Amino acid sequence: MKIKIYILTIIFIFNISHIFGKDIDKNLIYKNLRCLVCQGQSISDSNSDFAQTVKLVVNDLIKQGKSEDEIYSFMADKYGEWIVYKPQLNKQNFILWLFPYVILVSGGLIILYQFRKKREKT
Repeated sequence: MKIKIYILTIIFIFNISHIFGKDIDKNLIYKNLRCLVCQGQSISDSNSDFAQTVKLVVNDLIKQGKSEDEIYSFMADKYGEWIVYKPQLNKQNFILWLFPYVILVSGGLIILYQFRKKREKT
């Protein structure tokens, strides 16, 4: 029993230190930025001069203490929203973010309606 408590304590401490000591994973940022020269490749996968330059810019921004969101915003402001694979939610693309959920809920309501209609017949 004491071993379980020690293990849980260690896991808890590790998770807390991971949350407060949040390091930026530059490889994740590289994978979330699209190479504008290559068709459909991230800058992580690309060897183009553009990708190498963007990697250097990302490294400089990390050294300046910028957060991941600030880096994405900087890149989107400089090169446009298309450079970020997962664009931020804003009023221009709000409907695109909302649309899948609307379809899911409306599909569920249609199925529920069909079940109730079938139940009333029997």
